[in-house]
Parts: sequence; structure tokens; C-alpha cells
Amino acid sequence: MNGYLKESNFMMVEEGFTTRDLLENLLVELGQVTDQQAFFVADLGDIVKKHLRFLKALPRVKPYFPVKCNGSEGVIRLLAELGAGFACTNKAEIACVQSIGVPADKIFYSSPCKQVAHIKYAASHGVRLMTFDNEVELSKVARSHPHARLLLGVTADSSPSTHSNMMFGTTLESCRHLLETAKEQAVEVVGISFHLGSRGLEPQAFAQSVAAAQLAFEIGTELGYQMHLLDIGGGFPGTEDTRTRFEEIAAVINSALDLYFPDGCGVEIIATPGRYYITSAFTFAASITAREEVPVEQPGSDEEESGSKKSLVYHLSDGIYSTFSCLLFDTPCPRPELHKRPCPDHPSHSSSLRGPPEDTEDHIADGLELPELQVGDWLIFEDMGAYTIATSSLLGRCPQPQITYAMSRVAWKAVQFFQGKPPQTEDDRESVCAPLSCGWEMAETLCVTPVFTPASII
Repeated sequence: MNGYLKESNFMMVEEGFTTRDLLENLLVELGQVTDQQAFFVADLGDIVKKHLRFLKALPRVKPYFPVKCNGSEGVIRLLAELGAGFACTNKAEIACVQSIGVPADKIFYSSPCKQVAHIKYAASHGVRLMTFDNEVELSKVARSHPHARLLLGVTADSSPSTHSNMMFGTTLESCRHLLETAKEQAVEVVGISFHLGSRGLEPQAFAQSVAAAQLAFEIGTELGYQMHLLDIGGGFPGTEDTRTRFEEIAAVINSALDLYFPDGCGVEIIATPGRYYITSAFTFAASITAREEVPVEQPGSDEEESGSKKSLVYHLSDGIYSTFSCLLFDTPCPRPELHKRPCPDHPSHSSSLRGPPEDTEDHIADGLELPELQVGDWLIFEDMGAYTIATSSLLGRCPQPQITYAMSRVAWKAVQFFQGKPPQTEDDRESVCAPLSCGWEMAETLCVTPVFTPASII
């Protein structure tokens, strides 16, 4: 074991005990507590399952988790224990990862726009791998971090992208000029990077990007660079209700890698999966702190009948300046589940969710059909792992909700087995082939052989 994660960092749960059970228990405990109005339950076993699934589907690719997606300590410790690297976008994220002992050669400074002070911080703390896609960024790195090892960010499409997550990366036509400029400034370029984002992509986009990266590799090699690293970015779905499953995307990537970067060519492959790892692991609970009733006028109906129709606005204990900041990252709001089951004969009303009442612009969701709820009732949101932790702490508008980490005993044994610690009994050996997450009814069965932490990429 690497020692990043200990049993004291999470709650151990037994077979058949789900995260929903844990959440219900916490709500009972909070029944008499008035100052606790929102919290997370995180199933670390779900992340273990995703990690093993990733390694199985993409055996040549080393994952580097983007800390901006979820910077919570339990997540960072678990992924460090599993041997993953980390993609950081600023010095705060670098400091967060290094504070638990992650070495600098497992950190990728992945931001396409870097502050000079943060580049100098990375240099002074041994972080060398970073990206650039224009002359301004190149000059900043050349002046502030002469020992950096750079990846040139490229885009497969030379036309302006309509996708908000594909706005960075130079065109193939500009690669030669930027690589020549890097040569003039004595900056070491070691490979190519691209990032497609995670909203509605076709798998073939990865194949096109890998092909473009191979052309950029040829230009770099022609100019005398020792090109040996390819970053294929993120863009992998975090839930199963997407149009394209992760394994379908992985199959396209593997085919493209075999064609353009065949095994044995000397090129290492990394990726930065964020939503994929973390979305389904976190469940969030928030209480209703205030409510408003808005009468709805019905055309052609008399005054008495129209008054019976109403629209309800519920203010939650959390909003877009904290946990629901995920909505700012083009993430749809998960449909809330009710903690208390309503009576079947109670009518539903058109409902909206808002953040705390003091901010009139804090809109979470509209057009929901919900039964009439009261102040103090709890709403539960699943799939809340991505972009709900790091951004809330950075914006600092609201206190950070408490996170309760849980992991099944089977998942913990799988982590130990993964790191090369042999199971002590026959039961332990069988258990590593069992479902790993707390949500047993949704877990997949994954059986893996012991593997060790990947070697440094640098």
C-alpha cells in the first residue's frame, strides 16, 4: 500500500449496505440538528470500480485525474492510492495534491492559460510537465520554467469549434510555427495534447484527434524533438444514461492508437478523465429553507378555479455559488428525489428550485413537477460528483457541505489486492471478483489481476 488512504479516512460498510442507506441514517441523525442543511455521501468503491474498468478498457492509457473536477481529500487520497496521476490547473491544486505526498512526477500542470506566479510555483516544486498552444504561453514558460517539458495542445478541426470545451488547442497549420518558436527559445517539447470535452461527443472525434496528433508528432520529430508522450484528454461519460457507453469510446480510441501509435513505438499515452471517475460516486442532500407560492392563471377559467392552480418556488440550503456551481459547467441538474414519500393522492405542482433567498439570480432548476413540500424537507440529488467540490471552495460564497466517505469492505480489499498485497484467505481472493461499490444492485463484476503503480511518465 502507498499509504495515501487509510481506513480512518472513510466509513467501512458491509455487504448489502448502500449509500442510500447511509444517507437515510445521516438524515435521521440530523433530525435534531438545525445548522446542518446540506451534505454529501461519497461511495469510494464506485471510484475503485471505475478505475479498474478504465484500465481494462484502455490498457495502454495512464489516467491523470483533473483536480478541478473534484478536489475533495477522500477522492485525491483514493486515486493516489490506486496509482493515478493528477492534472492540476493552478498552484492551489498542485499544493493540495502534494500535501498528501504525491510526487511531482505524477502531476501534470494542464491549464492552457497559466499565471506566471503559478508557473514559478510549479518550477520550485518540481512539476515539469505542462501544456501550451500559443506563443504567449510558450514565452511565459520559457522565462519562468526553463526545465519544463511541454505538450503542444492541438485541435483536430481547423475550423472554429462550436463546442465550449474545445476552445483551446492550436490548428495543425500552426504547429510547425509554434514548434520552431519553442526550438528558438530552447524549450523542450515532449509530445502532443488534445482535449475534446464531455458533452455529446461522437466516439469518432477521438479517432480524428489521434490522427491529427500523429501528424503533429511527425512535425516535432522532423524538427529534432524527442516526442514520446500523447495526452488524449477527457470526454468520457460519467453515467450509464448517455448515448455512447464508455467501452464504445474506448474501442474507437484503441483502434486509433493501434493505427497511429502502435504498441512498441515508444510513445506513452495518458488521459485526464474527470466526470467519468467521479460523477456517479457522489449523492447530495439539501434541505428546503424557504418557499413561495405563485398563482397560475388559467385562460378561460373563472377566478376561483384559477386560484387552485399554483406554482411553487423552493429555496434550498445550497445554490449555484456552492455545490450547484456544476450547472455553470454545462451540467444538467439531476432530477431531485424526495426523502419523504408523498401520499399517492397528493397532486403535483409546477415547481422551481432556487438557492438561498438572499440571491434572486440563484436559479437551480425550473419546470419540475413535484408534490407540495414544506420548509425542512430534504431533496436528494444523485450523480453530483463532478464540478461540485472544487469550484464551491474557490468561489467561497457558501460553507463547504460535509462529505461522508464510504467504501465496502470488498472494495477496500480490492484496493489492497490492486497494490500487490495478496489476499489473506480464500474468501478474500474470491471477494476481489465481487461488486465493489456500495450500490450493489448497480455494480458491475470486475475481476483483475494484481498490478502495481505505473512508472513515472517523465
